[in-house]
Amino acid sequence: MSAVIYKALSGFYYVDDGGRSISCRARGRFRHEGCTPLVGDRVRYTLTGEDTGMVDEILPRRNAFQRPAVANIDQLVIVASAAIPVTDPFLIDRMTVTAILRGCTPVICVNKCDIASGEALAGIYRRAGFVTVEVSAVTGMGLESLLTCLEGHISAFTGNSGVGKSSLLNAIDPAMQIPVGEVSEKLGRGRHTTRHVELFRLGGDTFVVDTPGFSSFDSEQGVFLRKEELPAAFPEFAPYLDQCRFRDCAHVKEDGCAVLEALAEGRLEPTRHDSYVRLYELAREHKDWET
Repeated sequence: MSAVIYKALSGFYYVDDGGRSISCRARGRFRHEGCTPLVGDRVRYTLTGEDTGMVDEILPRRNAFQRPAVANIDQLVIVASAAIPVTDPFLIDRMTVTAILRGCTPVICVNKCDIASGEALAGIYRRAGFVTVEVSAVTGMGLESLLTCLEGHISAFTGNSGVGKSSLLNAIDPAMQIPVGEVSEKLGRGRHTTRHVELFRLGGDTFVVDTPGFSSFDSEQGVFLRKEELPAAFPEFAPYLDQCRFRDCAHVKEDGCAVLEALAEGRLEPTRHDSYVRLYELAREHKDWET
């Protein structure tokens, strides 16, 4: 039989078999092959009991992510905040790059706009060409716009801890009843209330995934990108890439770089280019075989 994994927890993979939850283990060969089933995976499985089974095969994936650990995602909804905790734009940029290079559409969602205006942060990404919404899980501001973005897609919600991913999902559909934590005023960050990745159906062919939050440290771990791929993951660079003096321009500090010229003239966001340079330097540290 085939189904989609909707939850992964403590080595068990839960699939929905016509409204009945089947708790599956993965066959040992997956471990030997270095392949882990992920939430969102379409799998073939065999029943071993009334409500238990074994995952036999992972069907071909459209894409797969490490952070968050999901597969076959249409959209990555990157939840950020201009209030406590204030999201570092690098965290957002790291995730947009990850999404784009895996054929997934990034959606920027600035939450907690009832506490602090998200206009400046949202403006960075609107000007870069991303779908961007400003919302409040408390007042309901912007939720209709967010729902419009989600309709007909499988979307994973991700972002740094404490930005309100779980609160947003509960506001969208209270039936989810996802635990919500508090943000430490002293540390300025949230607790990881979401301990596992889980897929929820909003209705019809619309699905959302709640994922554990991450920190700035997390975002720099497992950065295995090819530096040659990076310019294409910054869509606002596209009009300038063919105008550089040198074909192999890195767009970091080279003379005759059209990207740097656009940056100097205010046509590109400085924080976006800062993130590009930071990711480029990280990518340079890795060999092709590691990538």
